[in-house]
Amino acid sequence: MEKRKLVQYFYVISALKFVGMKSIRKTLMLLVTMLLMGFWGHAQVPDDIIVSLKSGNASKLAGYFGQNVELVVLDYENVYSKAHAQQVISDFFKKYPPVNFTIIHQGGKEGSNYVIGNLQVPSEKFRVYFLVKWQNGVANIHQLRIERQNN
Repeated sequence: MEKRKLVQYFYVISALKFVGMKSIRKTLMLLVTMLLMGFWGHAQVPDDIIVSLKSGNASKLAGYFGQNVELVVLDYENVYSKAHAQQVISDFFKKYPPVNFTIIHQGGKEGSNYVIGNLQVPSEKFRVYFLVKWQNGVANIHQLRIERQNN
């Protein structure tokens, strides 16, 4: 945590000395909760997803698919079962073996994260978008798009 934020929290706590002890405890609990929400409110996309895109590991990537996943891969566009989506991704990686995957942008809000990146293959580059939704602490890829990138 930044030193400045700690100083701000310290000033708030000091200002609360003018209030009764019960109010201080309640306020401290609120501050601690807010602090923890700041740290854990936006979970990051699991590293295994990024690694599986870099290495072309369709089975590892499919491990993050839910029962159904919205998939757009070149000419394939549909909501697929986990097994069918894994086959589509596996076929893509066989035809276009990845050399590298780099994240261009990522973000999210409570309960979901998205990533936009470039997938480099020997002959061309693809733009990849995926949306991860968190359910009970488990990350599931809800949507995955792989499109040709126009340079």
